[in-house]
Amino acid sequence: MVNFEPEKIRNIAVIAHAGAGKTSLVEAILFDSKATDRLGRVEDGNTITDYEPEEISRKISISSAIAFCDWKGYRINVIDTPGYMNFLEDTRSCLTAVDGAVVIVSALSGVKAETEKIWQYACRYELPRLVFVNKMDRENANFSMAVGELEKSFGSSAIPLNIPIGSGENFEGVIDLINMRAIKFQNGNPSEMDIPSDFKSEAEDYRKMLVEKIAESDDSLLERYLEGAELTNEDVRNGIRQGAVTRRFIPVLCGSATKNIGVHQLLDSVLLCIPSPIEKANITPIKGNNPKSHNEITRKPLDTEHLSAQVFKTIADPFAGKLTLFRVFSGVLKADSTVYNSTRDSKERVGQVFYLMGKKQVPAQKVGDGEIAAVAKLKDTLTGDTLTDMGEPILFEPMKFADPMISYAIAPKSKGDEEKVSVGLHRMLEEDPAIKFRREAETKEMILSGMGQMHLEITLERLKRKFGVDVLMKTPKIPYKETIKISAKAQGRYKRQSGGKGQYGDCWIEIEPLPRGSGFEFVDKIVGGVIPRQYIPAIEKGIVEAMQEGILSGYTVIDLRATVYDGSYHTVDSSEMAFKIAGSMAIKKAAHDAKIILLEPILKAEVITPDESLGNVIGDLNSRRGKVQGVEPQAGGNQKILALVPMSEVLTYANQLNSLTSGRGMYTVEFSHYEEVPPYIAQKIIAERTKSKKEEEN
Repeated sequence: MVNFEPEKIRNIAVIAHAGAGKTSLVEAILFDSKATDRLGRVEDGNTITDYEPEEISRKISISSAIAFCDWKGYRINVIDTPGYMNFLEDTRSCLTAVDGAVVIVSALSGVKAETEKIWQYACRYELPRLVFVNKMDRENANFSMAVGELEKSFGSSAIPLNIPIGSGENFEGVIDLINMRAIKFQNGNPSEMDIPSDFKSEAEDYRKMLVEKIAESDDSLLERYLEGAELTNEDVRNGIRQGAVTRRFIPVLCGSATKNIGVHQLLDSVLLCIPSPIEKANITPIKGNNPKSHNEITRKPLDTEHLSAQVFKTIADPFAGKLTLFRVFSGVLKADSTVYNSTRDSKERVGQVFYLMGKKQVPAQKVGDGEIAAVAKLKDTLTGDTLTDMGEPILFEPMKFADPMISYAIAPKSKGDEEKVSVGLHRMLEEDPAIKFRREAETKEMILSGMGQMHLEITLERLKRKFGVDVLMKTPKIPYKETIKISAKAQGRYKRQSGGKGQYGDCWIEIEPLPRGSGFEFVDKIVGGVIPRQYIPAIEKGIVEAMQEGILSGYTVIDLRATVYDGSYHTVDSSEMAFKIAGSMAIKKAAHDAKIILLEPILKAEVITPDESLGNVIGDLNSRRGKVQGVEPQAGGNQKILALVPMSEVLTYANQLNSLTSGRGMYTVEFSHYEEVPPYIAQKIIAERTKSKKEEEN
């Protein structure tokens, strides 16, 4: 397959909220460029980039997918990204592999919360963007509304490069404002003509606006414009390219992905407005560190440079093995070669290298600078890792993924499948770094965490499909604790005689509360040999085991000191077992006299919310027994709320926060401390715990 020079490559991600038409637009791009011979439809489940069964059944993009096409002598690599809030970490990692983005804005609903969040990601990576106002063929489509909302939401000047001819059922094509020609479409095929008379005045107004904004962004053009000179179409193109690549303004186009209208002009604009890998490196230099000396290194986007590539996605397949997707930033990666993973300090054997067209693999002998490709069966390499030359290594900054927002306990439907669940999920962690999996020591549960409930549900669907394990998902148990409020004393006396040698153990203990977080202390104050030394550890063991089993409701007892200070023994019948039982009896009696209470874990939460949702979010936190500690203003019209909230109240908080903030809220939590559960809530917890234990026994 032909390798393209970096100047002839454009790497783009198609980004927007779910349902905006990203996959349909990619499908139209591939069809119009003749990369495919049919125009697939999301509704029919036959698109190139939505090929996972979960995507086909739900009709949404769940995982990013790669495709490529050739247009007018250029190679365009396209990444179709998810737009649903639960899967935006995948989108974010893909943005590290591209040089620009096509942002879809709906002509019906304008800019949505997910688009705002992805836009922020694109800003972080300094990506030039152009906007495609989609769904102009739908009823109530409004191009000027979409452009206005675009400027309001993103605070950037938007410049239409074309405008629609009609809208809704009357949408026929677009008017090219650079060449001032109308382009009408019949079955996706464009026909160029003069601008219809009833659109001529509007087109001239938009053309004037376009020229003025371009002139304002370039001093030499502005001087000529103010002197009354007419800017040529070439001047306009150069001005658009310069302004778009440097992100001084946002070029805007319109059309309909499903009707395949305006897609030819979009492809032309990708070549005009999105930089090549070489131009992008001039704007944002390719920088990393030497993994040994830690000195900063800059690489040039040339095939003659040493190899530097970064993995932006991993696909786990139980049959084909692990598939590693990467972007080459400098040098050449060849098939049947050895590369160095500088992130993990390991060598990797590269077999066959290939380009991806959705799930189809197209073999390649080598992959040069600026190209996006894949390799199978690398043993150590994961998402975010750097692949480089052993002799001249470089290490790019590792990708950082957001903390999970929701957790559920999982259990296999078939007993004995725990190991299969664990193995399968660890393979899926390689594919999706936004999920986390752990075993909770306190509750003995397997905990799966992710960005939302749908994220976890789809992860488990994939686990079943790929690894044959069916799993149940339920709300995790809360690791409650028990403790005491006052000091108390009690005797534990165990005596049993049933013929022959008996059992006898007798001890007096005093328990007293310790500050929260102190744990357990055992003190031996036995004097005069009233209890032989060899039995003291047995008493401690009996106390510790009783505390672990729980006294009030079966939760571990914490933060107390137990002192054994008196007792008695029998020279024949006493044993370690007898004193262990006596210690257990003593702690249980004493705890009830010491006002034993239930404790719950309290989390420190940081909640990011738009200004307009601040009151509702604080009110909701208060209803969850949260204690707001402060509010701090954030960039972009957001507020950060600092609060302490019981764990039991925020297990599924992500769903409510999305609802309160229209999907624009985010939060992180970490353990803070334990606090006493209010009595009215404690009674319910104890009653439920007692009931479940009885059911388990039966």
